[in-house]
Amino acid sequence: MITLKRLNDDEFVLNAILIEQVQSLPDTTISLINGKKIVVKDNASDVIQMVTDYYQDIGLARVQVKAGEEDE
Repeated sequence: MITLKRLNDDEFVLNAILIEQVQSLPDTTISLINGKKIVVKDNASDVIQMVTDYYQDIGLARVQVKAGEEDE
């Protein structure tokens, strides 16, 4: 789980496994696997770092490396 801020500064927690895509449009927009989109105040590079850290914490980063997806 990662903690993010909405544009009105309200914090919320998101299950990072549900994230499909992160874009800067110019606001950071997170697309989830269920089709929902969330606009957050955090910049895209910070969101990506939080997701990467979360994946490492739960052991998913090793799965990506074994699958050959290290550069994606």
